[in-house]
Formats: sequence, C-alpha cells, structure tokens
Amino acid sequence: MAAIVSCHYSSSLSTTSKLINPQLSTNFVRFSNSQKNTSFHRFVTRCSSQIPRHHKQRDRLFPLKECAISIALAVGLITGAPTLGWSSYANAATQALPDLSVLISGPPIKDPGALLRYALPVDNKAIREVQKPLEDITDSLKIAGVKALDSVERNVRQASRAFKQGKSLIVSGLAESKKDHGIELLGKFEAGMDELQQIVEDRKRDAVASKQKELLNYVGGVEEDMVDGFPYEVPEEYQNMPLLKGRATVDMKVKVKDNPSLDECVFRIVLDGYNAPVTAGNFVDLVERHFYDGMEIQRADGFVVQTGDPEGPAEGFIDPSTGKTRTIPLEIMAMGEKAPFYGATLEELGLYKAQTKLPFNAFGTMAMARDEFDDNSASSQVFWLLKESELTPSNANILDGRYSVFGYVTENEDFLADVKVGDVIESIQVVSGLDNLVNPSYKIAG
Repeated sequence: MAAIVSCHYSSSLSTTSKLINPQLSTNFVRFSNSQKNTSFHRFVTRCSSQIPRHHKQRDRLFPLKECAISIALAVGLITGAPTLGWSSYANAATQALPDLSVLISGPPIKDPGALLRYALPVDNKAIREVQKPLEDITDSLKIAGVKALDSVERNVRQASRAFKQGKSLIVSGLAESKKDHGIELLGKFEAGMDELQQIVEDRKRDAVASKQKELLNYVGGVEEDMVDGFPYEVPEEYQNMPLLKGRATVDMKVKVKDNPSLDECVFRIVLDGYNAPVTAGNFVDLVERHFYDGMEIQRADGFVVQTGDPEGPAEGFIDPSTGKTRTIPLEIMAMGEKAPFYGATLEELGLYKAQTKLPFNAFGTMAMARDEFDDNSASSQVFWLLKESELTPSNANILDGRYSVFGYVTENEDFLADVKVGDVIESIQVVSGLDNLVNPSYKIAG
C-alpha cells in the first residue's frame, strides 16, 4: 500500500478562489509551435480557443461562424434561448439544446468516487441500494450542527436495511475468481456499519465523514470484485497499443514554486481502463517511462491545469521504436453502450442526447488534450478541469463526448487550484493496477 496522500503547507495557508470568467470556446486543443518559449497559452478577450490546446500549436481565432455558434451554445445552456440556424454545426446544437432536460435526470453527481463507482460495468441492484443512502450522507451533513445526525441516522438505517435484505444477492454477484476478496470486504463493511451507527448514536458529527468514506471504499471494492474479466474487445486497429484493462491508481507529486502557503502536494488519481482502455493505457505506459517526471505545469488559469508537452519541436511522445509521435484516438464510452466509440465525438455521431460514463462533473476530471480539428491527435498532453462554467454544468455539459476523460483526482483535488505554471511534477508513480496494463511498450523500447 502507498503512503497516505498528503500536501505540505506553511502555517499561513490561505484559501484560493476557484472562480473565473466563463469561457466561450468549446475546443480542447494543444499548445502551438509558436509558443515554444512561452510558459502558457495567452488569453484574448475575443472569441478564441480558450480551452487547453497543444502547447506548440499555432494560436488562432475561431472562424466567425464557429465563434457565434459557441456563444449561442453558451446562451442556450444558460437560458434555453434558441440557437442560430446555420448548417451542420448549428443543426447539431439546435437538436441538442431543446433536449437538455433529458440529460438532467436528477442532482448531478460531482463526487469522483461516486462517478467511478457508477462507471463500473456492473448491474447489481442490491449493492447500488446500499451505496446510494451512504452517498446521501454527504447531503445530510450539509445541515448545520448536530441536527444533521438525524438525517444521517435515516441514511444509515436505509443502508443497513438494504444490506441485510440484499446480502445474498451481493455475494452471488461476485466474480468467482474474486469472491474470497469480496466476502472479506463485505465483512469489513458490516463491522464498519456497526461503527457508524455507534458514531451517530454518540452524536459525534465530526467522525461521520471519514467513516462514510471508508464504507464507500469497501462498497467500491466489492463492486470491482463483481467485474469478471474485461467486458469487451478493443477494436483490432488498437489492440496492439498499451491498454489498461481495468483500473489503476497513480500518485502525482507536484513541487509548488513561489507559493509560501503550499510546498508540495501528492494527488491521488484513479484511471479508468474499463471505459477508456486505450487512453488510460497510453498514460500508464508514459508514466512507467517516467515521461512526466520533472516536467513543468504548462497551463494553470483557474479553468484547467495542463501538462505533457515535451521540450523540443515535438507536440507529444515520440515512440523510440518508430521515431514518430504516438497518437491515440478519441475514446468515448456512452451510457447504455457496451464498448466505447472511437475516432468521433458524440455530436459527430448524432448522439446529441447521450451521456458519457465518465463525465466532466468532478473537480479534477482528467482528460486528453488534442488538436483542434483532429479527433485522433492526442498523445501525451493531459489536463484537469477545475470548475464548472456556463459551458460545463454538470449533467448538461457540452464538453462531454468531445474529449477523452479517463480518470479523476480522488485525493487532494481541491489543491489543484493552487498549482501554477512552472510548478514541477516531481514524479508520477503507479501504486496499484499496473498488472492491468497489457502491451506495455516501455518494457520493449525502454
């Protein structure tokens, strides 16, 4: 087991605001060649590509039509106003916006742990009925004072009842090869539920959240033990690439410069190969090559944190076996699908109502940057989304389905807001799940 993830601060730690001006563009692209000697992409107050671009890609303004469509999309998301009636781009927007109510089927899930649990390829109603009231404890704790414990007590009773009634169905849902481990976790979960009940009875409000997190970790572990093998075949053209067939966890240690309040921080990131095996596999392979170690943060503007642009003219990772940039396809898993879509956005596929299994809902959502007009140009540049804006509201997000999300920061994500351009990634290390990586090129080419 890895050491506990932590951040180190001085005694004068201050709160950093996460609010920024809304962005008008919806294109995640790479930084430009003309910016080789600049530390980050400069923003303009016009309608321009303001979302992560490859670090060396030439800075350019949107065409007028696309600029206006971006504004129309923003207005439509905020107010429900009709969009402009232009050809292919506008048709997509016009068809999508009136149906946003379909996308918002309840309060958005913003917790990265919950998003990862629901993204697992399992369909066991009994465990979900245990999971939901435990997650609801978070909302219960928003009630001031010890009154919150009355609501927490109802959540605990509901979860306990669901567990007792559904335990046999939960056990029967465990994969045979993982059953012993799953049963062990269920035993720990049952003991932990008794402890949580005692915490509530003793009116120890401050002890609830940590116990809730522990119990949900057990639930997530049980759900992972229900997954029997990898659930689908990756398309033949990508089968020889590094693939993460399952999940992996990495720790990213960042050295913070010129910040008296924060010295260094270790971010725990869970990578989801069930829903993005090519994208997550590419990243883990690069991590094992130590590609990111010593690399600076290249963009940090309150909207995203971005890195992955190597020194020199290359815009991504140069595969030593070919001497060329290794690129990966756009990879999107939609709700209700058994395998991801490759090489096209959901909008391009006409799936305007589709929701993604890994949405841009959470602070610290991790995704790939790519060229503005090439869906299959991602290589090594990655970014973490820091906030919601008018263009990125949870459950009605026009970034979803356009960029490959492959993980979430699950520990210390709030401190991403303190990371600045020029801060250094000291290391990224895989702490679990490396055995899920197949076709690891780092073992072949070094």
